[in-house]
Amino acid sequence: MAKAPINTRRKSERKRGPVQQKILLLLLGGLGLACSGNSQTSWKIIGAMAREWKMISRQSAERAIQSLYESKLLEARENPDKTTTLILSEKGKKKAITYKIKDIKINHSSEWSGKWWFILFDIPEDERGARKSLRDHLENMGFFCFQKSIWVYPFNCTTEIEFIVELLGIRKYVRIVVAETVDNEDRLKKFFALS
Repeated sequence: MAKAPINTRRKSERKRGPVQQKILLLLLGGLGLACSGNSQTSWKIIGAMAREWKMISRQSAERAIQSLYESKLLEARENPDKTTTLILSEKGKKKAITYKIKDIKINHSSEWSGKWWFILFDIPEDERGARKSLRDHLENMGFFCFQKSIWVYPFNCTTEIEFIVELLGIRKYVRIVVAETVDNEDRLKKFFALS
């Protein structure tokens, strides 16, 4: 692999491929991509990162890394030994978190307990990205939007919500309330197909 990518021209935002997603998730886990002037050394470093890399061609990984760098999702840091370490930018961290939690599903028994789990949040404007991400994930997981900052689900979702808010760093802004009755319960039952 060549030296750290030097082309900083921003590309238009587009959907990230599986190789790019994998790179972002590895970096989110605290792993740094070390790149040196010696392409064989660099590839050994990348190849040692995870077993999954064996299924990715060198050319695909290089293209993915270059694209992530150009999109400002990675930042380059020069090391004293003349190597360069690629790390996630703040934008890259947010994107990686999105990939990490996009497939979360709430596991529950088929029998409803009659309780409702309300997710309430008041996330400040300077963290609107996290607020939007939380709303997107609640919608994707099948929550009902009770009000703009109040969402409801008919099964225990505490573990999943705590995981998401922890990753997004918004725990202090989010509350979980369990209710036994709601005055418009029929509407909720219809939405969730509950008897």
